[in-house]
Amino acid sequence: MAMAGLYRRLLPSPPAIDFASPQGKELFMEAIHSGTMENFYRLISYFQTQSEPAYCGLASLSMVLNALAIDPGRKWKGPWRWFDESMLDCCEPLEKVKARGISFGKLVCLAQCAGAKVQAFRTNHSTINDFRKYVMECSTSDDCHLISSYNRAALKQTGTGHFSPIGGYHAGKDMALILDVARFKYPPHWVPLPILWDAMDNVDETTGQRRGFMLVSRPHREPGLLYTLSCKHESWIGIAKYLMEDVPLLLKSESVKDIQKVISIIFTSLPSNFEEFIKWVAEVRRREDGAQGVSPEENARLSVKEEVLRQVQDTGLYKHVTEYLSSANSCRRNITTPNNGDNLPKLAASVCCHGAEILFGKSGSQGYCCRETCVKCLEANGRKPITVVCGTVVNGNSEQGVDMLLPSSESSSTCHCSGSKDHIWLHPAENDVLTALLLALPAETWSGIKEEKLLEEIYNLVSIENLPTFLQEEVFHLRRQLHLLKRCQENKVDEVLSAPLF
Repeated sequence: MAMAGLYRRLLPSPPAIDFASPQGKELFMEAIHSGTMENFYRLISYFQTQSEPAYCGLASLSMVLNALAIDPGRKWKGPWRWFDESMLDCCEPLEKVKARGISFGKLVCLAQCAGAKVQAFRTNHSTINDFRKYVMECSTSDDCHLISSYNRAALKQTGTGHFSPIGGYHAGKDMALILDVARFKYPPHWVPLPILWDAMDNVDETTGQRRGFMLVSRPHREPGLLYTLSCKHESWIGIAKYLMEDVPLLLKSESVKDIQKVISIIFTSLPSNFEEFIKWVAEVRRREDGAQGVSPEENARLSVKEEVLRQVQDTGLYKHVTEYLSSANSCRRNITTPNNGDNLPKLAASVCCHGAEILFGKSGSQGYCCRETCVKCLEANGRKPITVVCGTVVNGNSEQGVDMLLPSSESSSTCHCSGSKDHIWLHPAENDVLTALLLALPAETWSGIKEEKLLEEIYNLVSIENLPTFLQEEVFHLRRQLHLLKRCQENKVDEVLSAPLF
């Protein structure tokens, strides 16, 4: 027997007041006059309905990220970069979220992985007065937004755990406006803040932890300008463990006498699939979108990336890494020098396939192959030429022309197609990627080195305080990601929200 479909629910009132009701409109106007609806305008501009019954967390976060104008760094559809629920798959596979939702801790992790600045609080680590203060803070500004994790039952609504952004506050009545992302079920509604607090002060049975709230704001610049760590490939678990646990133990060996030995110990045991762990943030576009030139926006981002790359290559650590990779002892299956012209076709094809994965939001897919690869230079609106790797990427019966814009590539202005033996240095070269990865390791990684002079030399090489601003922030971003991944690997994301990342 077929089951009848459900069309919305009657909003239980009290305790809630429908936003569109006469009383709801009155509360709205009074709150506007009190200046506690400033965040509403941004949120309502990007208000969306969750596309799956269990996607309330993903819908709330993508809505907030778009309201904060955070660039996702990869395309959604066509030429457009835009946060969508389908792109928020870093900390939990979408199929798992679709089946059982997402926990509060993993949503916090997702927000950080997406590039947002996040403050998260469970109710047992906060108070209702703190919550009220933060609701007021976000409601009087459009620079931060608050997402609440609560149990619907406390509001006499059907269902259990739910996420939604808070779209405003009425100070006189002490009521918060919930912009419910399940708009197919309930409309936006006002609720008394004490009742909302009680709804958050509830244990999530799947984690054994209390629910809470998170403040999401925009960092002062986009994180991960050139490098990012990936947890979309299964290899990240082993690599995170190796970097955070095994490396400090390996460096306690008595045989560690100089910098080259330190680097050798780390790289000799580095898992062979580390390339899936640290990646460079690519500028990628469909060929038909890019035409012949480079837009001012693309050129500006590439200029900053080139500066970050230059700063990496100016570090003393980079010189030691390059020396090691160039030595006879570096001939290993997973560490190759980037300057070999014989590797150009393979490297260019790999770059284009990586670009296609970013373009279509299918990172880690094994279905792409690349043909007709070439490297050329394009005009950049009167500035120096930009190096582009072009390729036709094939996936099944479909094919797509892809252009990848590369910072600081050394090439002439002519096209170098597959099979060319010309020397071209395509970014990312492993020496700069590995240098960034070493800089991101926590300071305690090196503490087991017994030679005091060597330990002092290492600390000088990896000291973040001595780095230029762009590179310093890049390393901070990688280090935050590394600690988040370690927490994921230890299943501690839902246990430790407010502990410092480093």
